Amino acid sequence: MSRPVLTAGFVTSLVIISVFSFNTVFGTQDDNRTTLSILFNEIGEQPNAGRDLIDRALEFLKNETGAVINVKYIEYPYNSTRSETIRLISNQTPIDIITVDQIWLDEFAQKGLLTDLTNYTTQRWKRDGQAEWYFENWEGGKSQGKIYGIWSWTDIRGVWYWKDLLDEAGVDPNSLKTWDGYIAAAKKLNSVLQPKGIEGVHLTGAGHSPDLWYPYLWMLGGDILERREGHPTKGTYWFPAFNSSAGLKALSFIQDQVNAGIKPQKEHYWGKQFNDRKFAVMIEGSWLPSFTQKPIQNSGDRIEFEKRIGFLPMFPVPLEGNKNSTLMGGWEFSIPSTSLHKALAWKLITIMLEPNILAPWLEEHGFLPTQIAIGEGGPRSHTSAYIPYYDKMISAIPFGGARPSIPEYSEIAQYIKEALDAVYYGTQDPKHALDEAAVKSAKSLGW
Repeated sequence: MSRPVLTAGFVTSLVIISVFSFNTVFGTQDDNRTTLSILFNEIGEQPNAGRDLIDRALEFLKNETGAVINVKYIEYPYNSTRSETIRLISNQTPIDIITVDQIWLDEFAQKGLLTDLTNYTTQRWKRDGQAEWYFENWEGGKSQGKIYGIWSWTDIRGVWYWKDLLDEAGVDPNSLKTWDGYIAAAKKLNSVLQPKGIEGVHLTGAGHSPDLWYPYLWMLGGDILERREGHPTKGTYWFPAFNSSAGLKALSFIQDQVNAGIKPQKEHYWGKQFNDRKFAVMIEGSWLPSFTQKPIQNSGDRIEFEKRIGFLPMFPVPLEGNKNSTLMGGWEFSIPSTSLHKALAWKLITIMLEPNILAPWLEEHGFLPTQIAIGEGGPRSHTSAYIPYYDKMISAIPFGGARPSIPEYSEIAQYIKEALDAVYYGTQDPKHALDEAAVKSAKSLGW
């Protein structure tokens, strides 16, 4: 999921590339120029960032084929994207390409809003794309075994820390890698820094707090949901699994943090609190460097950033050697079921996904790749010179997990948040909080 940006309204623009007719590419008999409608989520605080990527793809297509395509570009802020996309497609509005938050994909697919892309991807990539994409990112484009979206960029979460503040408190950054070390470091940091108005460790208590709990669940072998037979209407369907022994242990670690004096923070500003030095340590997303007070514009800025701030591409683990995990969000390209130009839309998507087109755009906006050719290939060395800790971030992608994209997920996440809140504020113990959330979730899932 991308960082929400609060802004009013939406941006609409029209981009026209004047070359000769696209009928030479697809063999149509229609001499009229084709207009594609493309709906993008607003990228950060940079209006029309999506249009820039489209323009690059159109220029490539122009040079390759001489094709004419008119593009109507519609951009919404995050808080409006989901509802407006559903509304427009449900009203049979012809839209040809959309960006879909990974957590919405299954919902959109099951509502009949998206085109099945399986045949397109089979013809385009080896082994259905599994050889070209990081595994979780490729699987994240599926609904009931079929491809409905191409996960195109992502992000990860990890541990950020101020080097000088840890030095002042005598804390070894490596101690942050384990649960016991993390809690001991928090106590030490608080004793030294709280008198100066600085908290040792940040603990997310905002609306997305479940996102920062899932990796602990996954690293213990647990999961949010599991498939189970015997559903009253669907035969086999999803059932809550987060209240397992792994879930209990994961939530108990949250309780241990609170008991150690780490305070849950109800307000969240996506890393700004850390960059303002209100916290010495924060688990936050790969976007955090974009909030630095001094913009990172070249390799010298990156080096200066890394001198001051450290990063661990992981969440703390129970014991050294334990498997690690992180959470990935991000956006997918999909073709709505109402598209009037599906083949052309697919052609443009594949061009936007070309590493030489997409990689520079990802670098400009601080996103991480979902394609192995970008993450492990030639573009990596260039990008790592400019984005702080880029190589470390890339190393976390293979063990990243994704949230369920089923229609009921938002309700389930809310129940899990309620369980976290109960533990944060001492109204329930971890077991009862999780069990209660599981009962509510099972009801939402139709059990």
